[in-house]
Amino acid sequence: MADVDENDQRILEILKKNARTPYTLIAKDLKVSEAAIRKRIEKLIRIGIIKRFTIDYELANEVKAIVMVKSSPQIPTPEISKKIAKTQGVEVVYETTGDYDIIVVVRGTNISSINRTIDEIRSIQGVMGTNSTIILRTWF
Repeated sequence: MADVDENDQRILEILKKNARTPYTLIAKDLKVSEAAIRKRIEKLIRIGIIKRFTIDYELANEVKAIVMVKSSPQIPTPEISKKIAKTQGVEVVYETTGDYDIIVVVRGTNISSINRTIDEIRSIQGVMGTNSTIILRTWF
């Protein structure tokens, strides 16, 4: 892994809280030039530390769920995870250790849409079983 120093880590912390933070504000906080911040962020993108800039959002009538997935040892977990990630309603996929091999965050407009997404996940070859839970609240 590439060298990531304290300034890089601080930049990542700032961007994690608000990916739209102006480079000038980051530079002021770190007491360096805006050009230095721009170069560091470009480097973090180039070497794959920063994968994407995104937003967290929550809609009033939206339903979110966590789906824990057991996978078959005959099919590589990354192969299953990539198929799950392409499923409509899937927000993010994590490969994990423990009783479940994959954790999926699902978003939908109602319980029926969550169920459709879970059914689609269950139909993927290599998915042996799921355990789901609805998210009631999110805290940041």
